[in-house]
Amino acid sequence: MGPAPASGPEEKSGPSFLLLGLILRPHGLRGELRVRLLTDYPERIGNLPQVYLASDLEAQDARAWRVEHMRMHQQYGLLKLQGVNDRNEAELLRELNVLVAIEDAVPLEEGELYLHQLIGLRVITAEGCELGTIRDIIETGANDVYIVNSPELGEILFPATAETILEISIADGQLRVQVPDGLLSD
Repeated sequence: MGPAPASGPEEKSGPSFLLLGLILRPHGLRGELRVRLLTDYPERIGNLPQVYLASDLEAQDARAWRVEHMRMHQQYGLLKLQGVNDRNEAELLRELNVLVAIEDAVPLEEGELYLHQLIGLRVITAEGCELGTIRDIIETGANDVYIVNSPELGEILFPATAETILEISIADGQLRVQVPDGLLSD
């Protein structure tokens, strides 16, 4: 997941792993894996000492694999893991998530945070009204969309743009927003 601007100290605990990509299928005959990349830093994967493969994002069944190399092919990554030496072995890893341990992830710049840190924040309008809490985030090509659960209005899809996000405070557990005209029905 990409970083987002933030203010205030980091206090929420997060997951042990971050998602890098999804294994789509074997590539070739020597054990390479075609990976749909879901990271802003795909070039770093080849330099990681290891990645973890798991069937879901909870990573209950995460297993460490040493990285031999990773190269780009079109918009996909071709990942070679130690011990996966042919197409049959690679086939067994189809549709697994590729994860990185949080301590091996790209360090954040000052003022940045991981998107998972926004889940559960209270969303407050510029006028001080509480809309609800962030339940999930949809990453789109243009801008992220925060899914906000509102007791009064139900589910709100809120665009995360420079114009709408006024302040993020992890310490206070809230996100201040400027509501775009027409977003909320009267």
